[in-house]
Amino acid sequence: MNTDLRIHSSASVKVGVNLWRNSFGPVWAGLIVVFSCLVFLWHDPLVFWNDDYELSILPVFADVARSWSEGHFPLLSPYSWVCSNLAGEFQYGTFSIFINVAVVSIWKFPLTFPQQAAALSITHLFVLAVGAFLLARDRNLSASLSIFVALIAALNGWIICWGATDWFGALGAFAWLPWAWWGLERSLDRRRARWRFLWPVPFVYLLVTGGFPYTVLMLVLLIGWLAMKSRVETKNWIAVLPMLGGVALGFGVSAPAWLAIFDYVQGSGRSLQSAGAHWQWIVPWRALPAFILPCWTVNWVDFSTRYRPHAGTELACGLAAPAALLAGFLWRPRLLVRRMKWELVLLAVLLVLCMVPMAGVFRWSFRWLPFFHLLLALCAAEVLQLRPRLATGSTAFLLLIVVTIPMSIFNTGGANGATLTWIYFQIAAIWALFELFLPIPKLRQWAPPIATFAVLLATYLCVPPNCGVPKYNFSQELMKSKPLDQRRLYLAVYSPAEYAYRREYRNGPVGQVARPGSTPMWAQLHFINGYSPILAAGVARELKFFVHGEIDGELGRYLVENQSGPGGLLEQLGVDGIVIAPEISVEPPGADWKLKFSNNDGRLYERVGEPFARVRSVAWIDSMPEREFVTAEISETIDSRNYAEAEIDVPSGAESALLTFSRPYFRGYQARIGSHALQVDSYRGLFPIVEIPAGTHGRVTLIYRPWWLVTGGALSICCAGIWLFGIVRAVRARTA
Repeated sequence: MNTDLRIHSSASVKVGVNLWRNSFGPVWAGLIVVFSCLVFLWHDPLVFWNDDYELSILPVFADVARSWSEGHFPLLSPYSWVCSNLAGEFQYGTFSIFINVAVVSIWKFPLTFPQQAAALSITHLFVLAVGAFLLARDRNLSASLSIFVALIAALNGWIICWGATDWFGALGAFAWLPWAWWGLERSLDRRRARWRFLWPVPFVYLLVTGGFPYTVLMLVLLIGWLAMKSRVETKNWIAVLPMLGGVALGFGVSAPAWLAIFDYVQGSGRSLQSAGAHWQWIVPWRALPAFILPCWTVNWVDFSTRYRPHAGTELACGLAAPAALLAGFLWRPRLLVRRMKWELVLLAVLLVLCMVPMAGVFRWSFRWLPFFHLLLALCAAEVLQLRPRLATGSTAFLLLIVVTIPMSIFNTGGANGATLTWIYFQIAAIWALFELFLPIPKLRQWAPPIATFAVLLATYLCVPPNCGVPKYNFSQELMKSKPLDQRRLYLAVYSPAEYAYRREYRNGPVGQVARPGSTPMWAQLHFINGYSPILAAGVARELKFFVHGEIDGELGRYLVENQSGPGGLLEQLGVDGIVIAPEISVEPPGADWKLKFSNNDGRLYERVGEPFARVRSVAWIDSMPEREFVTAEISETIDSRNYAEAEIDVPSGAESALLTFSRPYFRGYQARIGSHALQVDSYRGLFPIVEIPAGTHGRVTLIYRPWWLVTGGALSICCAGIWLFGIVRAVRARTA
């Protein structure tokens, strides 16, 4: 027995030592990426603080942290009607455990807005780097080349210029793609135990719930590619079953997330976008030299579907990867094709996908670039592993010459071309000289990651990484509600934020009155407006809101001038405050409104009297003109995040009462009084209405419980249980 104990103890120590050794490399890769981000912050403290991060991501996550602190699941937000359904919006990672833990943890610290954005992005960049390192290491690449892959995966141009500094959902999901790839390949490895199908489950779940449909599409392509590769190499479809089983469990655990967006996107504003939007932000073939020199500037089709000069910073990959791949083809092209044919085919497919238009939620095809960068890094690392003495530095120097000559002739260097090109040449020259005159094996081994790190660092210090998207002067004062009232519901009429509030046009802090996008969430202010790329809420469709939160100009004028009086649409919605930007010359008429506040940020009007109740009994509504209702007595109202309650007393008689709830309507609301279920309807899809029978007394509850939450939650719990059961069995089998 003592002998068995010593053997078990020795095995435990050995496992611990191996775990420490295996975790050392991934952590170092992640820390190098963190150090790079800190350098970027030192150079520009606002580097991670751009556009959508300001208008949408940060204020919503502030509300998510607040929701958890109040003991509520952040399914809905009470502070925006357009962006109320946080789960349906998908990009906020409502069902991702990792994102929610990160948000709650970061919001515990007294950080400024830009610091919160930086902390959130750097956390996910660390995760991305670690996952890319593990993926490379599992392919038997050396530690130095695994760090090389991690640097390109986490610091490539698209991730830094868009994912980490603007579209957080893209980073939140893509951070888990290398992990999912790692788990998928392990599930296909027949040398592993029968429980190998468990590997991809948590990473598929985290990727899907991360909040970016494009990354889910990347995962589907990756799964299809791996399945086809395994089928051809093993000539047996059964070998694919463990991977498909793990994928099915992963999608099962994440079911509430993808079921929510499937339900939410039906009939949304996103489905009505013009065909011209499909051509925006595709990679033009003329921009491909930017893989070598990211300052290469040619015309791209931007968000306005216009051709504008744009530096291809999204294509930045550190110079070493394309140089290594080209050097490998110059050395032994047939050998590379034979050994890497599957990866090269996928690489070509991804490049084509970047350059062709796509539709719907999958528009803007340049979003395929991070997947392309990751695969490019893996292919280059395979070449360098196969031929350590490859003249990669010399090839990089020659590539720079080849690109610089036409850049000089056609004047495509952009504003920062001369400086960046000079730095690139210096790095490549030093690398080539070391290859030629100091053939030290250890130096050759570490030269690619060192050169990649230096090149990427220089790129973002010379070329602004925000790619020209707007920046706004939003100050910490937006955490305060004044001069607005947290008890009131506001409609804001302002010009598009990207033109009216960006730093180039407005000096000093902005938005204290108008509160563009979803910024009212910071101060717990109730607004109709909100940032939503899907525009699925009925109020977003009916009132013609745009993505960044502004209402259609003519409709806004009509609502203020013609629908703000007694019985008007604004009163039915429960709007008792109007905010009008200074550049818009309109004001609510009549004695029902008073001007409460005015400055160069906007004018604030409030309806005379106390704020409207959130639950009201109405005698008539124009959607049912033939009906009349009695007025019920309402008391003890609770207007919570995901539900509303009120004590109600309906007089006896023939007529019933009609309750209106001042909150946006979504499919999935249920109402009951006691054990009796009530039918929930909507007024033109804008807000819920519930008819209460005559003589009813009791407590009415309106709760948001959509089918996808019930069905998806049950499926998620079931699949998570299967995965946990498998983990326990696998651990027992390994320790037996």
